[in-house]
Amino acid sequence: MSRVLLRLWLLLCCLSMAPAVQAADLVERLQVAEPYLELHTGPGRGYPVFFVVEKGQSVAVELRRTDWYRVRAEGGQVGWVQRRQLESTLTAAGQNKTFRDLLLDDYLGRRLEFGGAWGRFRAEPMLKLGMQYRLADTLGAELAFGQVQGAFSGTDFWHVGIVSEPWSDRRLSPFFGVGIGQFRNIPNASLVDAAPTDARLAHAMLGLRWHVAERFVLRLDWTLYTAFVADNRSIEYRAVTGGLAFFF
Repeated sequence: MSRVLLRLWLLLCCLSMAPAVQAADLVERLQVAEPYLELHTGPGRGYPVFFVVEKGQSVAVELRRTDWYRVRAEGGQVGWVQRRQLESTLTAAGQNKTFRDLLLDDYLGRRLEFGGAWGRFRAEPMLKLGMQYRLADTLGAELAFGQVQGAFSGTDFWHVGIVSEPWSDRRLSPFFGVGIGQFRNIPNASLVDAAPTDARLAHAMLGLRWHVAERFVLRLDWTLYTAFVADNRSIEYRAVTGGLAFFF
């Protein structure tokens, strides 16, 4: 029985060590090719330099945060280096280290997006706020709230829908979407015999997105809204909006 327990203990030790070995194998080591490599105490220019890695020594890349990388020197010192400095290092094959554009990485990996837009709903000014969650590379779920302040009435609405973006990996990308929601029109109190109107809402949307910088996206939408005000009556509204969104 003791031998069996010993074997089981050795097996568990091997299994527990395996992930650590695999993680260590994934750490990339780079050789300093410039006269020195400055290590900062944190990921930013405002953090002081506390150690310098000399030419010919190597560092291990452990973590990335925005445009900064956490590295470990041969002596065990851990600090942060800007990507521009790491681009002058050499790989194990003796080639210059290259990095794909980090802004593009963040853009391709975006999941949650918030934004606001201003435009025209029919002929009236409209303000719209919304959020979108990416379900897949080319598909997202969207929730939006809008308000229209007209000369004779005010309108509030919300809608949820599915947005398809076939070329979501491009910085300039068209998209389209469909969805349902709720519509409420409130006439001005000065109007005689005017009553609020509540109706179900459906919409179809075409738009264009442009990744301008870092985590910001410009967005232009054209939307056709259909308000079902009665069983056999509906009203169509066309809206155009443009705005700015940011993503995580």
